[in-house]
Amino acid sequence: MAGSDGAEYFLSCYLTPPGEISVLSARHDHCVALWKSDGRRVDLVRMWEVERISGQKHHAWPLYTPERTVDFLDSLLAPEGLSLSDIKAVWGTPGLPGHADITLPAGAGEFPVHSLAHLYGGLLADTEIFRNETVLALAVDGAPDTVLDSRSPNHWYAGCLSRRGEMAFAPVESPGPLYTAASTRFGLEPGSLMALATACRTAITFDIEAATSSIRLHGGRVTPWKAAFGLVDALVEEARAQLAGRPLDSAFSREENLRSAVMKQVQKACDIVAVRNVELLRSLGEVRTEDAYLSLSGGFALNCPTNTMLLDRFGFRGLLTPPCANDSGQALGLGLLGLHGSGLLDRADLRIDSPYQGTPLRDVDEALEEFAPWIAEVSDFAPDTFVADISDGVLAWVDGPAEIGPRALGNRSLLGDPRSAKVKDLLNQYKQRQWWRPVAPIVLAEHAGTHFAQERLSPYMLEAVRVRPEVAHEVPAVVHLDGTARHQTVTREVNPLLHRAIDAFRAATGVPVVCNTSLNDKGEPNVNTAAEALTFCVNKGITLLYLAGRRVSLRSEPVPAAEPPGRPRRRAVHHFAGQEEDRDALWRIWLERGYTEAGIFLLSWSPDLRAGIGVTPPSTINKLADYYMANDESFAALAATFRRDGGPGAFFVKDDDDLPEPVIVE
Repeated sequence: MAGSDGAEYFLSCYLTPPGEISVLSARHDHCVALWKSDGRRVDLVRMWEVERISGQKHHAWPLYTPERTVDFLDSLLAPEGLSLSDIKAVWGTPGLPGHADITLPAGAGEFPVHSLAHLYGGLLADTEIFRNETVLALAVDGAPDTVLDSRSPNHWYAGCLSRRGEMAFAPVESPGPLYTAASTRFGLEPGSLMALATACRTAITFDIEAATSSIRLHGGRVTPWKAAFGLVDALVEEARAQLAGRPLDSAFSREENLRSAVMKQVQKACDIVAVRNVELLRSLGEVRTEDAYLSLSGGFALNCPTNTMLLDRFGFRGLLTPPCANDSGQALGLGLLGLHGSGLLDRADLRIDSPYQGTPLRDVDEALEEFAPWIAEVSDFAPDTFVADISDGVLAWVDGPAEIGPRALGNRSLLGDPRSAKVKDLLNQYKQRQWWRPVAPIVLAEHAGTHFAQERLSPYMLEAVRVRPEVAHEVPAVVHLDGTARHQTVTREVNPLLHRAIDAFRAATGVPVVCNTSLNDKGEPNVNTAAEALTFCVNKGITLLYLAGRRVSLRSEPVPAAEPPGRPRRRAVHHFAGQEEDRDALWRIWLERGYTEAGIFLLSWSPDLRAGIGVTPPSTINKLADYYMANDESFAALAATFRRDGGPGAFFVKDDDDLPEPVIVE
């Protein structure tokens, strides 16, 4: 269907399908992408990460009815001047109006659609490179969802050698399960564990090459969990033995010392697996990696040390990885799969070269009016004033459309002076994070070589590069213990106002770098709107916010007197709350058919068993589920989580009477 401008619009949705199947089709990190095609070009118009709308981190709460889902999607499309009736095809979520099946590429049928979507998220982000160059592409994450699969995939992780658009697929391994195992054992997010590995000096000796050579992490018919947990548990046992009675890094607790020592070895194991993957893919043809690009996608593609190791070791021409490399980018990959499969990219050009594809700021004036008691002054951006404001301190910076993906890339950020070690501590205090968590630098792309040992562009903060030792003392707030930093390069073309601000700081100080971390409270997604940003600043006592090109100076005490919000701003929960009755009715359907709760979870786990619904008796499914519950610790734990998070009795919010009315911003 064509819009009023004559173009065709497409939607790719990574949502839980509505209706009966929603009980069996749990997804997390829900997201939606809007595409526009005029026959010559295809553009990513907008991408929405649902967590930024709902406020639920890693949003996983379904829209249980088709009516709710349609209303939600129409609410996203309305500010773009569209509705679902204007969309020609919807990919990725069965049960939606206009849903179309995705035509998969030849030779890719043994992989889950989830993994192929990750793969295409990097492989097809630039059609000129795809059509004219050689690309080694890897999809490496934890585990796929199987909502779009008609049978259990033979392999979980897809690899591909693409030569001028001619693709040869091969199963690869993912280091992701190693981080999943460590995260499960230690109760920390993978990002925190990665940071802890380089924050503490404690280490152990371990023959990690020999240990890693004996495991394979392909997933599929043989899941990777036993191997991954086995290696991590062996490392924990060895670390406890080696560290007993030994002097440890006194800045950390004994448990943190142990975790750091284990994670150093886990990271080495991940690197070994990643190298095996590259060597496998280049063996599919006579490939010189120096003449090829590397594409990484999936959650493990956020592992900056491995990314940099592969680029340096194999000499790739560049890295093709989206800013939303994890499941928050599934809508991106599903859209690229759908566009490719429908032939729309056979001749049309597409290039995604900016992370700023999220929701624009539409509530600036309204937010400034709401927070007027806290606002001392609003003025236009001035470079010299910015330099004075950030020197030896911290400010909030919110501008333009939000960046997509889990990392702040300058449009929803806290910025600070990298020359001050106290700034790192201050940023971590604002974020309620561990003191040892590093903060990342943003550097002017044209000056990156003055402070970092390589000059590759890194626009999405996906590498850990060495800080030049001779200037490391100039930027103590961003240097990790191992001498590296997870930097982002910014260009004038992609983010002109932020570039102008940092360039003013460089002119005044000689340092082309500022500190950057995401603008969000503990357990909260990155802020999305001006009102959310002002709420954060008022709650934290941050007195300077640069908002859509304006400098907003905030009072420490409001005039007239008013109570601060006290907690993160409630987001658009009305889309998702109040569905408990619908959800419970859907569960009753499956229970009344004779399935136990464990049997329902087993169906959600297995496309093969779902394909047999109506043929295989529920009692058979239940007996198989009981066997797994009794003999597989991971199955039992996952079943309990499945029931707790999405079963009867769970709530999206409990204080429904306190729900705000939706605010429509024209």
